[in-house]
Amino acid sequence: MKKLLNTLYITSPDIYLALDGETILIKKEEEVSTRLPLHNLENIVCFGYRGASPALMGACAKYNIGLCFLSPSGYFLARVNGKVRGNVLLRKTQYRISEDETQSTQIAANFLVGKISNCRKVLDRAVRDHALLVDTNKLSGTSQALKECMHSVLECKSINELMGFEGSAAKLYFSVFDHLILQQKDTFHFNERSRRPPLDNMNALLSFLYTLLTYEVASALETVGLDPYVGFLHQDRPGRPSLALDLMEELRPVFADRLALSMINRKQISANGFIRKESGGILMDEETRKKVISIWQERKQDNITHPFLGEKMMFGLVPYVQALLLARYLRGDLDAYPPFFWT
Repeated sequence: MKKLLNTLYITSPDIYLALDGETILIKKEEEVSTRLPLHNLENIVCFGYRGASPALMGACAKYNIGLCFLSPSGYFLARVNGKVRGNVLLRKTQYRISEDETQSTQIAANFLVGKISNCRKVLDRAVRDHALLVDTNKLSGTSQALKECMHSVLECKSINELMGFEGSAAKLYFSVFDHLILQQKDTFHFNERSRRPPLDNMNALLSFLYTLLTYEVASALETVGLDPYVGFLHQDRPGRPSLALDLMEELRPVFADRLALSMINRKQISANGFIRKESGGILMDEETRKKVISIWQERKQDNITHPFLGEKMMFGLVPYVQALLLARYLRGDLDAYPPFFWT
């Protein structure tokens, strides 16, 4: 089993990364503020523009350490890749199936079944845990509607059909999402999903968490030898990690949505950490990003029992396990791809 190592998140826009032997130097205003052993890291994510030295980039590529650059608001800029790793036969199979709509639809349907099932679980948990604070009839009715949508997904024969039901399911789920916000309602209300840019605090938080999850899933796919840019549900587009977006569908409700609600309802973050730009978009300030990342990292250390494997593991290993199960299916070792069902 893969060991869950540390991910280094650089949230300050004025940080520059360099290398000294096997040590990462974190520089601010030309002064070294921190030194970290390179071999203790699995991924490095930079929210800024100053970047990293060519020596560090080369070392990350050599030791298969993910190095990703994002804008301060969380938009993807670039990713450093070394030599292509993985089984060439596995990738050829992936590319071949991606061109076959029938086979792609079968895999994509399982991604969406996992997503809708986990969306239902988020709603059902709210009914179970906060029956006196939520509209139980509305949440239970939406959960039942999602169940019917999930059954329809299994009968789809094309990607277009799947995307139609995915859109319907998302609309149903987000129509009651505001009911799940139990604290700080005035400043973390939710009307509808908005992106590029997010137009309220809740959407800004969700978008940030989705960015972190996308990077985790892309890294997991590369680790098992799959190409994160060639998907089955999302169409190929230059610079878009389509397979990572596919695989993260089933993980969004559990990794991101549930965590966002928890942070707000427990008052771990507040609206003071969100800034409205002149364009109307919302950004998190640096301190809030650090706090969210810290909570994200803590959540990854929690222990769960994987529903398919029946093994205990850290929550942060789930993207890697799902990528591994997808690779096993593509190799012909499994009859179908088993999505992650939150229990």
